Amino acid sequence: MLAPGTLRPVQNSVTRSRSASRVRRDFIEYFVQRRGHTFVPSSSVVPVDDPTLLFTNAGMNQFKDVFLGQGSRAYRRAANSQKCIRAGGKHNDLEDVGRDTYHHTFFEMLGNWSFGDYFKVDAITWAWELLTSREWWGIDPERLHVTVFGGDAADGLDADREAEEIWRSFVPAGRITRWGRRENFWEMGETGPCGPCSEIHYDATPDGSGGALVNRGDPRVIEIWNLVFMQFNRHANGRLTPLPAKHVDTGMGFERVTRVLQGKDSNYDTDIWSGLFDAIQRRSGARPYAGRIDDPVDIAYRVIADHARCIVVALADGAAPGNEGRSYVLRRILRRAVRMARQALEVPEPMLCDLVPAVVESLGEAFPAIASDPARIARIIADEEHAFLRTIDRGIALFGDAATRARALPTRTIAAEDAFRLHDTWGFPIDLTRVMAAEEDLLVDETGYERLMEEARDRSRTTSGGDTRAVLPPDVLADLAKRGIGPTVDTAKYATRPITARIRAIWTGETITQRAVLGDAVALILDRTNHYSESGGQVADHGTIRSGDSDPAAQDDPRVSGAPGGGIFRIEDVQSMGGYVLHVGRMTGGSLHAGASVEIEVDHDRRALVAANHTGTHLLNHALREVLTEHVEQKGSLVAPDRLRFDFTAGGALGADRIMEVERRILADIERAVPVATGAVPLAEARAIRGVRAVFGEKYPDPVRVVSVGARIEDLLARPQDDAWLEASIEFCGGTHVASTREIANFVVVSEQALAAGIRRIVAMTGPAATAARLAEANLEQQLVDCSRLGDDAFLPAFTELSAAFEGLGLGILARQRLGGRIDAMRERAKALQKRRQSEQRSDVVEQARRVAEAAAGAAIVSMIEGADRDALMVAMDALRARCPESAILLVAPDAAEGRVTIAASVPEALISKGLRAGDWVRAAAAACGGSGGGRPDRAQAGGKDPALAPEAIEAAKRLVARYIA
Repeated sequence: MLAPGTLRPVQNSVTRSRSASRVRRDFIEYFVQRRGHTFVPSSSVVPVDDPTLLFTNAGMNQFKDVFLGQGSRAYRRAANSQKCIRAGGKHNDLEDVGRDTYHHTFFEMLGNWSFGDYFKVDAITWAWELLTSREWWGIDPERLHVTVFGGDAADGLDADREAEEIWRSFVPAGRITRWGRRENFWEMGETGPCGPCSEIHYDATPDGSGGALVNRGDPRVIEIWNLVFMQFNRHANGRLTPLPAKHVDTGMGFERVTRVLQGKDSNYDTDIWSGLFDAIQRRSGARPYAGRIDDPVDIAYRVIADHARCIVVALADGAAPGNEGRSYVLRRILRRAVRMARQALEVPEPMLCDLVPAVVESLGEAFPAIASDPARIARIIADEEHAFLRTIDRGIALFGDAATRARALPTRTIAAEDAFRLHDTWGFPIDLTRVMAAEEDLLVDETGYERLMEEARDRSRTTSGGDTRAVLPPDVLADLAKRGIGPTVDTAKYATRPITARIRAIWTGETITQRAVLGDAVALILDRTNHYSESGGQVADHGTIRSGDSDPAAQDDPRVSGAPGGGIFRIEDVQSMGGYVLHVGRMTGGSLHAGASVEIEVDHDRRALVAANHTGTHLLNHALREVLTEHVEQKGSLVAPDRLRFDFTAGGALGADRIMEVERRILADIERAVPVATGAVPLAEARAIRGVRAVFGEKYPDPVRVVSVGARIEDLLARPQDDAWLEASIEFCGGTHVASTREIANFVVVSEQALAAGIRRIVAMTGPAATAARLAEANLEQQLVDCSRLGDDAFLPAFTELSAAFEGLGLGILARQRLGGRIDAMRERAKALQKRRQSEQRSDVVEQARRVAEAAAGAAIVSMIEGADRDALMVAMDALRARCPESAILLVAPDAAEGRVTIAASVPEALISKGLRAGDWVRAAAAACGGSGGGRPDRAQAGGKDPALAPEAIEAAKRLVARYIA
């Protein structure tokens, strides 16, 4: 960290008072009003149509199609502030956040673009004017250094003399340096548009002598703006050719330039972060942020603030924590922040969820989507925090055990098995384990960890029911045709009765075989089927295949035991490929062979649930079109036994009133028992039906299957343009459906959220699941009434139980919002009661500490504190440290009701120098009562599992400290 005052503020009084929001506004106004650019709102941080990206990581992402020549815009100049996340993949700043003063997972990129319009002269001239003109930002030009492309012999490229000559109109030659391809030649990927770039660096050294530090990773000289001149196209063979149109793509780090304009030493010292830091301080009770680079509390401030911004922005744009891809990256970020709050700031309950308002206050004006539903975002974060906090203490304890074993090794390395167990069982991402190990001066066997992870993935793929058994490679498809095995006839897939069929082939995922026996996981190819294969968003049927056919040849197969008399196969997935339907599953009895006659039966109960959800999806689509004034287009769907999911275009959140109206219309349709008609219709005639719905971009067969709720197929064809059909739900659909809406039974919306820019997602339930949700709502409402009438002593435990139960109930979104509001109101009463009890408890604990201090003699204090939770124990520790600052102190607090022991220790520097370390001390005490722990030499905490052994923990602590104190 630089000493305060080493960065010379910009010599301009207007600039010194410039807020972050003013900086953002200045940039947009300069390019839009002064230079004729079109303001283009930031795209979502969740890329809608780019599978190569985890998150939007640069301003140019939304214009990628233009640069690739695959799209165009109505404008040729654009400017904006783009929301970006760099926390995975090629661009990953996650590891650096908190450890320095200028890296972030979420940041804003100010950018201006030219699509075949202006080029180097204007891009450079305008950048210089905005940065240095007194009318605008007034940055001291002597503080700016410029880099240009120095050429590359391998590509046959000369130095970018054109840009260099333009820069010399503004910057002395001594502050212009040439750099190679790695630093100053920007490429979109292995192929495609590319070109040289010029970077502008700001010199914050005290005397402005930092020219030699450009591109050297020194925080005093930082890049603030990159101007990319796309003038070449790289071909697959590596050859470069000039582009027919030259483009400009610039990106400026908003947080960095704000730091410069506000004259700060660190990005985190600007007003971008002050509101968040204040919120963290209020919520945690920690000391205020002090900006120290190596201090654990200040690191925690930076990590928590950065990660809170990243999480809120990602959730607002439709991402969600999970176990795969970007969802897992988001969960990793969240858990890193939770661990920091738990360990460094000593906050034992959810905290990040309470920071959502501060993030919205900071970013909501610039990016309105962030402010659209902060309560939903807070709930998602709270759910994630609750889930991780249930395991974090146990995980930290297990890490302590692993760290103890690692210290005994010459390599001081956490074993791969321990790292994997922390991830697999306790939810600790590997990067979190790595950070915790580094804090203890330990390493992690990440190579072994990755091997164990890959083995786990292999096991998952083997048992998932999807894997290679559901895929037929081209050579296998050709082999089936050569054998005379034709495509599967699936015309019976809409019927519910069992049918007979014949096994044509058995596919193992690697080869065609003749036989499957008990335990085998294979895919059966039949000549005909009554099972629906996964398609159109609807999951596949499950079912059973049985055969009584004997297999005389099976007696020669050593895997077949007993008389070979048929077998049973459980269908777990159904996939269609090349006309063949693969029934994926496993043998649960006997054996089956190619050529055997079988009976195939669908799981009727499961199909009924899927059918109800599918027809419910159609009713939802229709209701949304009626309730929303804007044009609604389907963007995707999932139809499963337990839920339905529907993605659609919309200008914003529906809100409670419109969700209620959607539910009302669907429930009315269910109550009316509207018939559901299906039929195959010539595609041209089907398209002519008034009000018919189809998924944009989807290719439909001819004839196409039409599903109509509220009109007969023959009537649709007889009067295709009748306005009456606008009142019916009519869609092209190949899925399974109920015969009457009465079979849907019930409907409830579970969630409604943003998926991407202009796209919303609704998750809903029908049938028994929806009915259960409404019953749960009624029961919870009565329980809340009963709870509110209780006296204080009975209220707190009852409310705690109800509040915890509320989080796990499968309620509809309207019920959750309504009852959640009542729970929030009751929570204020609970907080007041808890605060009063904690005050009483802390007063008692402080009194115990006073008595301990009065009775203390010598350089060590080891004592039991009764009736103290973790927070109260730390209050006692603070009180003792204040009275006995030169003493080593270890306190033990048993809690029989919770079945745990809390241990805390503090060691002064004088005793640390003699070899006594707080982490070793608490570890010894914890081991005596069945626990573990550790920490820094001066302060540490641990936990035990057996309160009855608290006296043994006291004795163990006394024995250890006696070695260092005469």
